[in-house]
Formats: sequence, C-alpha cells, structure tokens
Amino acid sequence: MANKWIIYGANGYTGTLIAKEAHARGLRPFLAGRSKEKLLPLAEALNLDIIEVNLTDGNHLNKIVAESSLVLHTAGPFIHTCEPMLHACLAGKTHYLDVTGEIPVFEQVFSYDEEARKQNIVLIPGVGFDVVPTDCLAVHTAKKIADPCEIHLAFNTSSTASRGTAKTMVEHLRFGVQARRNGKIEKLATAKKARHVRFSDKERQVLPISWGDVATAYRSTGIENITTYTSFPNRLINHYRWVEPITRGMFSFASTRRLAQKWAEKNITGPDDKTRERALSQVWCRVANSAGEAAESWLETGEAYQFTAISAVNAVEAVLARTLRGALTPAQAFGENCVLQVPGSRIFDSLAE
Repeated sequence: MANKWIIYGANGYTGTLIAKEAHARGLRPFLAGRSKEKLLPLAEALNLDIIEVNLTDGNHLNKIVAESSLVLHTAGPFIHTCEPMLHACLAGKTHYLDVTGEIPVFEQVFSYDEEARKQNIVLIPGVGFDVVPTDCLAVHTAKKIADPCEIHLAFNTSSTASRGTAKTMVEHLRFGVQARRNGKIEKLATAKKARHVRFSDKERQVLPISWGDVATAYRSTGIENITTYTSFPNRLINHYRWVEPITRGMFSFASTRRLAQKWAEKNITGPDDKTRERALSQVWCRVANSAGEAAESWLETGEAYQFTAISAVNAVEAVLARTLRGALTPAQAFGENCVLQVPGSRIFDSLAE
C-alpha cells in the first residue's frame, strides 16, 4: 500500500493531463475509471496499470480504495461523484484529493473534517486551477490589513473549457450565482454586480460567478463576505441581464441538463496543446475592512488546465511526503506560496501605472 495512489477518471481531459504529468516525473499512479476500454490507450502509452471500478459498486470501490494510500479524484461533475469516493476514502483511511470547483462539493468535503482527523487522513478538494491560485492569493491579500471583512476575487483566462468543465457548468446553472454574505451562502443578481477590474495586464469588465472560493476563501481567511467574478466581454454584459435568469430556469429541468450535457459530450474537446502552451491566466484580489482600509494583490500564471496538472501532482507528492490531517483548503494544507511552485506563477503587490 505504501505510496500506491490512484487517479480516478484518468481517461478524462484533466485526468489524462495529470497522468502524463505524473509519468513525466517518474511516478506510477494506477489509472482508474468505469471503463477499462477507455483507460487502455492512455495506460499503454504511459505503461501504467489499470483499475476498472464503478462508483456505484460500493463493495468493489471500498476494497480498491482501502488498498491505496491516496486517491486523486478527477471525474466530475463532482456533485454526483464526490460522495461515494469520499465515503470510500474515509472507510479505507485513504487520503482524498480532487480538482473540483463546485461550491456544494467543497462544503460537503469540509463537513467531514472531524471524521478525517479521526481516520488520520487528509481531504483536500480543489487542488487545481479551481482553486489553488485564488485561494493562495486570498490568504496573501488578507494579511495586508487588519480585520478584513470582505473579499473580492476575479480571474481571467485566455483558454477554453474542457468537456468535463462544460458539463459541470450545465449541472450548476440551476443554482444561480452564489456569494457569501455574513458567513452565509446567498444568491446574487449578477448583472447588477458588474464591475471593472484592473488585472495585471489590463482592465476588464467582470461579472459574479459561483467559484469555489465562496467556500474555500471563507475557511482559509475567515472572511465572511466573499464575491467571485470572471471576465466577460463588454458587449455581452447587458444581454446577460436577461439571459441569466432565463437560463437558470431552463436548467432547473433535468431533461434540459441532459440534452446540454449530450451536446457538450459530442462537441467540446478542451484546449489543444498549443493553447495550453500559450494561454495565460490572471487573478485579482481585493480585501477591505469596516474602517475603510483596503488592499489589492494580483497573480499571473499559465493556462488553467496545464496549471491543474502540475498543481495536482504537486499536491499528491506533498501529501504522500507529509503528515496532514482533516479537511483542508489548498492554502491551509500547503501554504499560500504553493501556487508559486507552478512554473510561470507570479504574485504582484502593486502594478506600474
């Protein structure tokens, strides 16, 4: 069992990138998923072993997980897949990591903090672009002023979404946009909250979205008011005022979500090699306190999925080498500077005029 670890969902877009990154470092994870046939091409290319196991087969899943030190869970939407894997890890005393960005999943994992400590394992959701850069920048910026009570986080990326990300977005449209107010998660009227943000390269218009930091930044910093944003084309901001509530209503129906996910399955592939090499991502963070003081920080890093592959394997290596216990955010587990361990990542405390 020593240092035996599993990538579950290894045949997916993100799982494949993580497997290749691990292999490039000389690591030998087991590639796991529902279909041996789908795993086989990657396993043969990397000369790695396969484990065929379905999340619905509790007995088999529990046995496989209990025989491993760690599971890196990459099969989303995690709102459907997290629970069985999480329970298997708790039962088997096996470390659990994932690459989710889904607020309900973060909240679910954090609710098992006490049980994880009793089982002497660590649970760390969001060890990829969701949410390592934003989580680390939130902690970094929160230290700049006394008693911060609100935090705003925005990101921009020039990359495109993978099939799995698109399917996850479809699954969560019905919940609307969520933020944290006075410690509670609430829905926002998005178009009314549009704002301009100065990123490290230029100013962009952003709109609120449901990003994982609504859950993670709250735990990492203790700040009770959190809003998260992404950049949005200026020409679409006004249109979104009307589209968002209609879309939310449409996707409240399971049949609509199934149709959209089938479309995503057939039509979305994710960024190609050139995009992952060239695309960049920027993050902005602002904190403020009740005395009217405020502070900002900025972060630049590479393409989001390439970042996730490197960051996730960094997390695996760190967990296998350390003694970590409980349910933790990435910044809690590895420190606010763990983002800087991914090549191309830089934090700025000020920008040139």
